[in-house]
Amino acid sequence: MRKLIVILILFLVANGKAQETGEDKLGAWYMYFGTNKISERFSIHTEAQFRYFEVASNFNQLLLRTGLNYHISPEAIATIGYGYIDTDATFEDIPNENKILENRIFEQFILKNKVWELLFEHRFRFEQRFLNSGTFSDTQHRARYRLQITLPLTNTFFLNFYDEIFLNLQDEIFGQNRLYAALGVNILENLSLQMGYLKNHFNTANYDRLQLAVFYNPDLRRKKVDTE
Repeated sequence: MRKLIVILILFLVANGKAQETGEDKLGAWYMYFGTNKISERFSIHTEAQFRYFEVASNFNQLLLRTGLNYHISPEAIATIGYGYIDTDATFEDIPNENKILENRIFEQFILKNKVWELLFEHRFRFEQRFLNSGTFSDTQHRARYRLQITLPLTNTFFLNFYDEIFLNLQDEIFGQNRLYAALGVNILENLSLQMGYLKNHFNTANYDRLQLAVFYNPDLRRKKVDTE
């Protein structure tokens, strides 16, 4: 009887460890975003994200994205761009076929407005996703909408909130929803930092992620030299 109890305990411990997934852990996303002005109407978007199942271990995803922005006005921006995404959906480096490489094309439109002290940003994005795992390849299409609200606290500190929904244009329509809140600090005129929390909801899973984001928006236009 004693041996049976020991075997049962060992089985339960092993089974519990096997069932552990990244959903059970507090992960982290480390991110960089840049808007690099090259003319009065055009800028280049640059972006890099490093995502982990845990705060500093169990790599999940590398995302590199760039795009060409056309500034219709200070309140409206149109973008076309490209993204490269390397995803490892396994946890604890368990080998399987969940490593996926993705090449992505996207089109985007941003509208901004201000109500009292609140800064609103509406982002509409369409994506054409070309996925390959080595054993299969697929093409998928997706639409995204993000509502972002920024509340300045002082000239230095601000709060940032957003909710973004992902809609698949094939198969099941709901893809995911991201709810985000952060404290931001303006370090320089074109440099800011945000530290926040993201709740990432899928149909079958929910992930809690800390976020650390750097925003750097340099003006790359040549300065006019005064020769007088």
